[in-house]
Parts: sequence; structure tokens; C-alpha cells
Amino acid sequence: MTGEESSTTTGVVVPRSRLRATLRRRLGRVRESLPAIVQIVVAATAAYAFAHFVLGHTVPLLAATVTVSSLGLVRDARPWRVAETVAGMLVGILLAELVLLLAGAGWWQIGLAMLVTLVVSRFLSPQPGFALAAVVQALIALVLVTGAPFVRVIDGAVGGAAALLVTALIPRTLRRTELRDADELFDAFDVATATIVRALRRGDRARAERGLERARALQTYVDAWSGSLESGQEVARISPFLRRQRTELERHARVRAAMDLATRNLRVVARRAAYLCADGQARAVPADLLGEIERGAGLVRDALDDVSMEPAARAALAALARRLDPAAILPDGNIGEINLVAAMRPLTVDLLVATGMPSAEAQALLPRI
Repeated sequence: MTGEESSTTTGVVVPRSRLRATLRRRLGRVRESLPAIVQIVVAATAAYAFAHFVLGHTVPLLAATVTVSSLGLVRDARPWRVAETVAGMLVGILLAELVLLLAGAGWWQIGLAMLVTLVVSRFLSPQPGFALAAVVQALIALVLVTGAPFVRVIDGAVGGAAALLVTALIPRTLRRTELRDADELFDAFDVATATIVRALRRGDRARAERGLERARALQTYVDAWSGSLESGQEVARISPFLRRQRTELERHARVRAAMDLATRNLRVVARRAAYLCADGQARAVPADLLGEIERGAGLVRDALDDVSMEPAARAALAALARRLDPAAILPDGNIGEINLVAAMRPLTVDLLVATGMPSAEAQALLPRI
């Protein structure tokens, strides 16, 4: 066995590089979840302690379970999502209490409570998670038959209040997640654009088709950034510690909206490029123009971290927009080439809007066609 290999307990030899990569990935997962773990531990412990020592409940298990279930380890811990989950669990606990009060405890009462809880939950909310949260807490309440009637409802309310409180007072590091999602979108946008540029330079239809596929896949990255950004904005609205981030998050929301449109227009450019590359001819001029757009998008990404970079990004894209006259750029171009350059105009406008320029002002920069 070489120094670059390691044997597992099953006798399988695994390269050390793979083991190190696996370890880094797992440690990264733990590091990313630490804010959520702190939230859950603090909220569940506080809820249990309050219900036990202040309210005098003997075993306030639901105070802790409602807190843990409502917060969870998912990165999207928006206040309204937490509140919706809490509401679902409280519905389940309340219905379980009513079944206990009217029919008592037993195996068939559990089935009755589950049926009633699922029916009522589906009536109240279209979200499947709402019904599942309700029925799980109903089962716990039916099995944990302790204390006076409706004590478990109070425990659940304490747990829900604790979950909402820590969402505001111990916010998760959503800005880091949001910026990572933004990076992934810009990286994917750059790769898709660069692929189309190389296809145009070589007249490579296969490469142009790959560029189109990558452009079509950008919506997944847009959706991921939208989710983390909206989470950050909602938490920042209620958290006193994230007040200073609100303006920055609003700016990021403007960039995100503009990039959503830019990815759609890039797909138009990619389709026209794929059509043009079918004849195998190189087209250096459209490739150069799209390369400038690619560099402009990179400047927009730099400005996301450093707002002082926005003027440079705006100036570069504005200079490009003023030149985007298809007839002047390609006086001898065919209709397909002219249409391709024309498709770059709205894409450039979208990126200008991402730099903070009003849409009408950005469109006014374009030469009349």
C-alpha cells in the first residue's frame, strides 16, 4: 500500500486525496450548519426550561420538539415559514387534546386523531409540510398523556414563541449563503457565455449547443439565489442585529432581478448562436461583442461585494451599449448575424440595470435601429 492510499474498515483501499476531500466536505457541512445548530439548541433548551421551571409543567417535551421541528437545519428559515410550521404543529396538538378529552386514550383514538388532524390540516393549508407537522405533534401529544388538559398546547405555544424569538435574536448567517448562491449564478453565467463565445469563434455547432444547454440550466441558480436572498431580507426585517444589512440586501435584490432577466436573454442569444453555427463558419465580431458582455457581467459580480465597483461596471457596459448597432457593426452581415447582435442589446440593458442604472436610461443608450 502506497503513502497515497488508505485502507478502510472494510478492507477497501481509498486514495488519501479522496478521504481528505470527503473530510473537508463533511466539516464544511457542519460549519455551514453551526448557526442553525446554535439556534435550535438555545431555543429548545430555553423553551423546555421556561415551561418546566416557570410554568411548572412536569415533562414539557412538546416545548422542545415544536422548537426543533419548526426551526430545522434547512437554510431557508424565513419567519413566515417558521410561523407556518408552528401553526401546523399547534393545530395537531389541539386536535389531539380534543380527541383525548372526548374519546380518551387508546389505539383507535390514535387513528381517529390522525384522520381528523390530516383532514383539518389539508383544509387549512395547501402545504403538505403543514399537515405532516400537525400529525407528528398530534401523535406525540397522544402518546405523552401527562398533566392537565391542554397543557401540551401551552407547551407547544412556548416552543413556537421560542423558535420565532431566536429567529430574530440569533439570526443565521444568511448573507454568506446568499453571496455563495450569487457566486454560483455568476460562475455558471460566465461558463455558459464563454462556451457560446468559443463556439462563435470556431463555428462549432456542438459547442454552441452545449452553451445553449448551460444557458437553460441557469434558472436553477437564479432560483437558489432568490430563495437565500428572500430569506435574508425577511430575517433582516425583524432582527435588530441585521438592520444595517437591509440596504445591502435590497441592492442585491435589484441585481438578482436584473440577472434573472439577463439569463433569459442569454438563452435567446444562445439559441441564435446555435442556429448560426450550423453552417460551421467562424464569426469573430459577434464573439468579440459577447466576450465584452461576459467581462461586463464579471464587473457586475465584483460590484456585488464592493459597491464602489459599480461605476466601473456601468461605464464599461454603457460604452458597449452605445456601439450595439447591428447594421453599423456588421454592414455586410446576413439576417442571422444581425439578429444575433440585436439579441445582445436587451442582455446589455439587463446588466446595466444590475449596476443601478434605470431601465429607461439604459435603453436610451442603445442606437436606434
